[in-house]
Amino acid sequence: MISPKNPDKSKMKEELKQKIRDTLKKQSYGLIGDHCAVKICNWNKNSLIGRGECYKFKFYGIQSWRCCQMSPWIDCDNKCIHCWRPMELDMSELINKNKLMNPREIIESCIKGQRKLLTGFGGHDKVDRKRFKEAQEPRHFAISLIGEPTIYPKIGELVAEVRKGGRTSFIVTNGLHPDILKKLEKKNQLPTQLYLSLNSSNEKEYNKWHNSIHKDAWKKYNQTLDFMKKLTEKGKRTVLRMTMIRGMNMSDKHIAEFAEIIKKSGAMFVEVKSFMSLGPSREKLPYEVMPHIEEIEAFSKKLAKASGYIVLDKHVPSRIVLLGKNLEAKRRMKISKSEI
Repeated sequence: MISPKNPDKSKMKEELKQKIRDTLKKQSYGLIGDHCAVKICNWNKNSLIGRGECYKFKFYGIQSWRCCQMSPWIDCDNKCIHCWRPMELDMSELINKNKLMNPREIIESCIKGQRKLLTGFGGHDKVDRKRFKEAQEPRHFAISLIGEPTIYPKIGELVAEVRKGGRTSFIVTNGLHPDILKKLEKKNQLPTQLYLSLNSSNEKEYNKWHNSIHKDAWKKYNQTLDFMKKLTEKGKRTVLRMTMIRGMNMSDKHIAEFAEIIKKSGAMFVEVKSFMSLGPSREKLPYEVMPHIEEIEAFSKKLAKASGYIVLDKHVPSRIVLLGKNLEAKRRMKISKSEI
């Protein structure tokens, strides 16, 4: 005889799901279905009212007001100490893997969600009317908001769908799914620019920093580094995104170790960015560990010298410095007609 489902357990699960939804909504996330989210970043807002643009605009030409910051998978297999996402919540509890949204539905829902989140700016007396109108149709998808995007089973199809609209995209990955990245390349479904997060320079610190559910996380990460080098050699746009924390990963020892990782990856660009004390990260790390731009610049110069890269640019408000292999690097992102 089959036992009836435990009504109390089902009720507790629904209450947990509602708590997650309420928390995300309070933190200005637009939840789409069970596994997707969209959010308006401060630079998107600032660019609409004449307060400057994101470093991605300065570095790569991405228009901040036409950038859609989203994620097709809100859960992650790391619990990084610096993460400003709401990691206190078990996002996997919210996801029903039997009800996955398809790529086109995700993109359309994200655009609608972004329009809804921007509604209040329509009556702002300082808003740039032309930019506000353009913001209704995003031209870039930053697949990096929350969670690990490569876990979404149809991530390749999502990138392909973004391209169909003539839009650019980038994916920020933790590097723990090299096989998925290889499939994206094989199917010509890589994003316009592929980012790999780089926070720790050795295995011991990596495990402490990332708190991964994978026992072989460091091994998988290094496999992604090797694959990234192959992509770069083929002319693909690749970036290492570094998060720097005062007193944790900015010593001369770290510089030497990071330089070896950079050379191993062969990345086209390296972004050296200060940890920002935002959201839930404030409960794990004190404000004092957030480096000033002067510290990031000094560290970046040493790192460039050790790795053979050069300093290309900086964005002071974001406390970030861009490194590259040479001054001739094609920084402006665009999508070729053959990819559409």
